[in-house]
Amino acid sequence: MGKPTPMDHESAGRISAAADRDPDSPTARSGFDERAQEAADRNEAAEED
Repeated sequence: MGKPTPMDHESAGRISAAADRDPDSPTARSGFDERAQEAADRNEAAEED
């Protein structure tokens, strides 16, 4: 397996946009878009330290 790529705000934005386009999708219903945004926020804060 390759090296994991941390979630960034650009990726989280794409996930959120997809969830907004189709609110009945598994991504939207599972709350993954919100978790992706939280992960991007955490990763950004870790980079600033």
